[in-house]
Amino acid sequence: MRHLNSGRKLNRTSAHRKALFKNMVLALIRHERIKTTDPKAKELRRIADRMVTLGKQNDLAARRRAFAALQSHEAVKKLFDEIAPRFKDRNGGYTRVIKFGHRRGDAAMLSVIEFTGNEEQTKTKKPRKRSSAKKEGATTERPRRAAAAAG
Repeated sequence: MRHLNSGRKLNRTSAHRKALFKNMVLALIRHERIKTTDPKAKELRRIADRMVTLGKQNDLAARRRAFAALQSHEAVKKLFDEIAPRFKDRNGGYTRVIKFGHRRGDAAMLSVIEFTGNEEQTKTKKPRKRSSAKKEGATTERPRRAAAAAG
């Protein structure tokens, strides 16, 4: 039984798991939204929330602890200057995991993990416009080919 053993192993060694989550937290801080498998997103949520809590402390010791985990000065600067101040009045729940569907290759459940409170920053997709130039070009090609084949 796994009493008091929290966290998912994700079929990886401890060093591989540590490197995986370091890179995922780094990508989440840089892009503020990433798409990954559901178990990884749920496990990443724990680590990312701890990083935001370090950012809210905003002292030198917290910056050094964040750098030890992230190994990137740019990411630490963004975490402390942009991301953490957004959550100064919130006591937790800095990230959200949204189910995204199934991956085509192996049917793994995909999820999007993002920081909460950035609804105004999300970019809405514009509806695609069908170009009439392609349709006209396709119809004008056929008579030329037919004429070239006949002549």
